[in-house]
Parts: sequence; structure tokens; C-alpha cells
Amino acid sequence: MRPDELFIEGDFISHAGLPLSWKLECDAISSNEWKCIAKIIIDYQTQPFRTAIGIPRGGVVLGQWLNEYASGDATDPVLVADDVYTTGTSFNEYCEKYYPNEEVYKWCVFARRPTEYGVRALFTMPNPDLDV
Repeated sequence: MRPDELFIEGDFISHAGLPLSWKLECDAISSNEWKCIAKIIIDYQTQPFRTAIGIPRGGVVLGQWLNEYASGDATDPVLVADDVYTTGTSFNEYCEKYYPNEEVYKWCVFARRPTEYGVRALFTMPNPDLDV
């Protein structure tokens, strides 16, 4: 059973240890929505990738749907996906552990801040450090 709310207010700690006053509960996203999100990413990911891997736990379902678009060509890079980017720690740790000397495409659905380390995001929260 999945939660009904995508946005949850409360006190949370990020993977990197940061205190958060709200979180995105991506378990609320349905299978059909993940499929559509993968399709949207593919509209922007124009370079082929051999396989797609989701960072456990949040990126697993996205990785499975993205893998539908994989080339299977061993010479193509891997695509690593996650649901939410907060600091980039999950991407760094995962890629250093499993793909330390390889080119890797990196995608997330939501970024809590502008991304770094080559991670691309479909939806990015505004940079709170900018005066607008």
C-alpha cells in the first residue's frame, strides 16, 4: 500500500544528515506515473545508455522503467537514477562504489536545490541563496 501524499510536512533527516522540514514521499507515485516520468526523462536523455539502475531505495522503480529504453550495448554508459536529489551524496556514493572509472549518466525526478556532479533533474526547487 502506498501513501496518498507526495509532499509531507514534518521533521526529517536527509541521507546526507541534513535536517528537513518537509519531504517528498515518492512511494505515493503510481506505477503508471513512474512509467510516464521515465518517458519524460527519455525525451531529454538523447544519448544511449546500456542499462538503467535505480539507487536503492527511492530510485529502484524509476530505474526499472528507464531500463525499458536501454540499448544493451556494452560500450554505452550506464544511467543511474534516483527519485530525490538533496545534496548529491547518494549519487556520489553509489557511482563511486559501483562505477568508479566509468562515464555515468545521472538523473533524478526532483531536486531540492540546483544539482551538481552531472546530475540532471526534471524538477528543481529554486535556489534559496538567490535574491529574486
